[in-house]
Amino acid sequence: MKFSATTRSVQGSSASRRLRRAGRLPGIVYGGKGEATSIELDHNEIFHAVRKEDFHSSVLEMNLDGKVETVLLRAVQWHAYKPQVLHIDFQRVDANQKLHTKVPFHFVGAEESPAVKGSGNQVAHIVTEIEVSCLPKDLPHFVEVDLSKLEAGGVVHLSDVAPPKGVEFIVHGDDPVLASAVAPKGAVEGEEESAEEAAPAAEPPAAAE
Repeated sequence: MKFSATTRSVQGSSASRRLRRAGRLPGIVYGGKGEATSIELDHNEIFHAVRKEDFHSSVLEMNLDGKVETVLLRAVQWHAYKPQVLHIDFQRVDANQKLHTKVPFHFVGAEESPAVKGSGNQVAHIVTEIEVSCLPKDLPHFVEVDLSKLEAGGVVHLSDVAPPKGVEFIVHGDDPVLASAVAPKGAVEGEEESAEEAAPAAEPPAAAE
């Protein structure tokens, strides 16, 4: 994905407010072999871009003052209640150095799984993104998680998912659960009531002689 930016010479909160009133967005790009550079961008262009999943998990091409740099989105600051981006951060990317970033999971096949199709379970997505390490050329837009074989009451762990070629999953702690299948609450309560109805009634205690 591509977007344009220009170097921002004037800094400070007052200057940033003036930029925003003019429909511009203050930001910064840092890292790599260059120094941290204050930039400004078209607010509407970035506002629509950050609402797309790929903008958060792709190597981006930023045209800065006519020179193209490859960058990653690192932070977006939103207004507390207005649909407005207040500030945005990018990090330069070196094609020969591995990067660390997060990519989303795309869950597929749940409707065809034994859990859903055969048992009427509901599937809960427990973890929706994963931190990865890879070269920029290998960065995936997303990681697909196949749920088509999920059994009733079962779970899918990260270890059940093969990382894309050239990509390493970064895991902190135990093997996380990505998704689980559970029976609907009403169905569980109905089963408990049926079990109670099926149980034989207790005989009253014998009268004392």
